[in-house]
Parts: sequence; structure tokens; C-alpha cells
Amino acid sequence: MPAVRRPIQGSRGFYPRVRAKKTYPRIKSWGISNEAKPLGFAGFKAGMTHATVIDSNSNSKTKGQSIVRAVTILDCPPLSVFGFNVYSKTPYGFKTTGTVLSDKLDKNLSRKFGAKKIKTEEQMKKIDGNNVSYIRLLVHTKPGFKKTPEVFELGVGGSSEKQLEYAKGMLGKELKASEILKAGDYVDVFANSKGKGFQGPVKRFGIRILGRKFQQMHRHVGALGTTEPGKIRSTVPAAGQLGWQSRMDYNKKVLQILDGKKVVMSGGFLRYGNLSGEAVVIDGSVVGTTKRLVKLRFAIRGPTSRYPADLKSLSLTSKQGV
Repeated sequence: MPAVRRPIQGSRGFYPRVRAKKTYPRIKSWGISNEAKPLGFAGFKAGMTHATVIDSNSNSKTKGQSIVRAVTILDCPPLSVFGFNVYSKTPYGFKTTGTVLSDKLDKNLSRKFGAKKIKTEEQMKKIDGNNVSYIRLLVHTKPGFKKTPEVFELGVGGSSEKQLEYAKGMLGKELKASEILKAGDYVDVFANSKGKGFQGPVKRFGIRILGRKFQQMHRHVGALGTTEPGKIRSTVPAAGQLGWQSRMDYNKKVLQILDGKKVVMSGGFLRYGNLSGEAVVIDGSVVGTTKRLVKLRFAIRGPTSRYPADLKSLSLTSKQGV
């Protein structure tokens, strides 16, 4: 009987597989836009359900028909803009050359920045407009699941002059998802995957469990490699961290943005409850577990052919036990 062969399981595309430093990942690059507006948003994963949509893809066999799609619901409360960072180009790359904070900070931000008295006008004077390369908004979520709000940056489109003018006008104000996103947009999703702790190579890479006579060790790799070069290669399946790693999904379609108070799941979303902000309906699944912060960025390499989103109905039946 011939030997049964199969390809190596487990992707080597994300190495090293290490634990995420924060509960939410960092977005290092943003898209390009001529309009001075935020280039992304953030929300909390509430759960999944299914929706009936009209297939608008002209190349699809089900064009114009009603199809059922799995969708993810993101709870997107307003984000508060409490400052912005100024980046300038130097011989060593882009560096932060100034930070402007609002003099009316939220009380919950004292856990992050302390109770120092902030003078916004003095910080504005220190900014040299000629050296501004780009601006990043400083925003924070409103405390809900945790006492300490999440603080992160949002990219802004337009020229550096338009970015600076927009950032000054947004100090102390709030951003809503419906003001930035619309149905039919494609976004890149950033989040941390579900953590599963330290696992062995069988669960981590799906290697074969050895027989009973293999040196009394069954759930390990049979051979670690050749004698030369005298070290274990990175391609050898080994035990280590599984999950709780920063991941990104390209080109997720926004099907609809609804009022969170109208999206009431019977019995509430499992392990989440009811929504407190606007509901952003994403086509397909989103990495991570419930109550986890998910960052959205306008797709930097979106599809060339885009089709309108036509959401017909959204299932609000309970998913308890599914």
C-alpha cells in the first residue's frame, strides 16, 4: 500500500508567532484621500448573524437574486477626539514633532495622562506649520467594558494644511461611524485573534500523532531536521503560542450602518448584550472574539470593480446554542 502523503499544515506566513502587546493592533499605514476626513474608525465586535442581500455582482450566477450571507455586527459608539500628533520628515524617517491635547479632557483619561493642566494654546504655538508632513488624530473610546478607555490614532486625508485645519476644528468633538463610513465601502479590518495559549505541535500545526512504539512520545515531531546546518529550522513544527496575535483582513464590505437601538437581538447578543452605538454590518466574519476592539481602515488596495450594497433583511433571531 503506498504511503499517504499530504502537504504541511499550518501557514508560515505569520512568523514569529508571538503574543500581541495590546488588546488591539496598531495601524502603521493609512490610505490616501484628497478630502480632509478620518480614514478609518473603530468599534467592538458584538457577534454574528445572517442577512438577506440582493446580489448586485454583474458577473455572478445569482445576479439580482436574494442570497443569504453571514455578517458580523460591530457596535460603534462615537469616538472622542482629544488631540492630535504632528509628524515631520527627518533624515531618520518620520518623527513626532508635536502633540496638541484638548484642555477639556474626559475624566476617565486621567488614568492615561494624569491630572496635569493642559494649555492648548501654548501647544499650538509650538507647532511649525512648515515642518508638518501629516497629522494623526488622537481619539479614545468611551468606557463601557473597562474603566480605562482605549486610546489610539486615526489617519486623516488631504494635504498637510487641510489636515492641520481639520484637526484643530475637531478638538474636543466626537466622531460617528455614519459620518465616515457608508454602505458599499470596502475596509481593512485589524484585530487580535482569539487566544488559545501555549499549545503543542499537533494542535498548532496538525502533525500526525505517532504510534505506541515511537520512544514513548506520541505528540511530538518525529525528526527535527538534518545534521547540517546543525540547527533547527523555522519550518519545523514546534510548540508555542496559538492565537492572541494581531491580524488583518483585506477588503471587507460594509453592507449597512444602522441605529444600534433598532438592532435588538432577541435575548441580546450572546456574551455581549444590547448595542450602545451605531451598528456597522460587515459582510463575512471578523477576526477576534466578542467585546474586542476592531479597527477599520479604508481599503488601501480595494477591488477594482465595486458593487452597491443592497441589504434586504437582517436576522435578529437568538443565536443561543448555535
